Amino acid sequence: MGGGKGGSDFDPKGKSDREIMRFCQSLMIELSNHIGEDTDIPAGDIGVGGREISYLFGQYKRLKNRFVGTLTGKGLSYGVSLIRTEATGYGVVYFTQHMLNMRNEKLAGKTTLISGAGNVAIFCAEKLTSEGAKVMTLSDSSGFIYDPDGIDHQKLAFLKELKFVKRQRLSEYTQKYSQATYYQGKRPWMIKADLAFPCATQNELELEDAKALVNNGIQLIAEGANMPCSLEAVQYFQEKSILFAPAKAANAGGVAVSGLEQTQNSLRLPWTREEVDSRLQHIMAHIHQQCVEYGAKHDATDYVKGANIAGFVKVADAMLAYGIG
Repeated sequence: MGGGKGGSDFDPKGKSDREIMRFCQSLMIELSNHIGEDTDIPAGDIGVGGREISYLFGQYKRLKNRFVGTLTGKGLSYGVSLIRTEATGYGVVYFTQHMLNMRNEKLAGKTTLISGAGNVAIFCAEKLTSEGAKVMTLSDSSGFIYDPDGIDHQKLAFLKELKFVKRQRLSEYTQKYSQATYYQGKRPWMIKADLAFPCATQNELELEDAKALVNNGIQLIAEGANMPCSLEAVQYFQEKSILFAPAKAANAGGVAVSGLEQTQNSLRLPWTREEVDSRLQHIMAHIHQQCVEYGAKHDATDYVKGANIAGFVKVADAMLAYGIG
């Protein structure tokens, strides 16, 4: 669960719901023999949201005649864990809160940059806004929007409809909110802010972006996507003693709630939104504590070292327990 990724050469842009459904069904005919609740469990990612998971799960159920937790991120009416959609974005923010707490700081009043405009980015923005931070950017594959007034809950509601329902480009935001600027073909890392949350794609934040962020006084970077910062960018942040939360720790909220969804499916029990959110907060607090435990470095924490060692120790302990020499 959460240990592998797959992809296809199918571009959903411009395709109808029926065309996407047919592709998902064809894919599942081949995939169904290699996945299962006790083997590998797929979930959504780039280009794969609730609609696609629904089509995939429907075909799996049709082929296997079983209702089990084989895919996570399903629909609200048939087995999803509440806040599964929000989990990665919320989890990144919970992890960041713990990092700031180590310095006796809070999210409230911080200015933030976010890349991406999918589930992770949108719900990271939602949680940051709820905690009193100001979100100033979001991006898509064509560029980014910069709203100096902040992207509040009302604006986020507009963005959710724009991206999740109408599936339009982010540039449409500036048609409704004239104070915002759309930067075609650019990344948001040139804007001055306190915190940065790369939540789009791998290697989207490179060395020159890292230098621009540091020159502008960035305090913390938390990875919401899978390895969005290049190795050179990560090393630069570490050289400059910038707080850095690696993806393997900071964005674990999504796969964590996938595990909760699996548990609910096995037990055939629904959990309230508040209960799932509470469990997510506890999980992210535990991950942070492990990073601190294994990443202690003088009077600071090396979160990359901490996350790596914590993962290695878990695997090594299992191997020793299994009797693997």
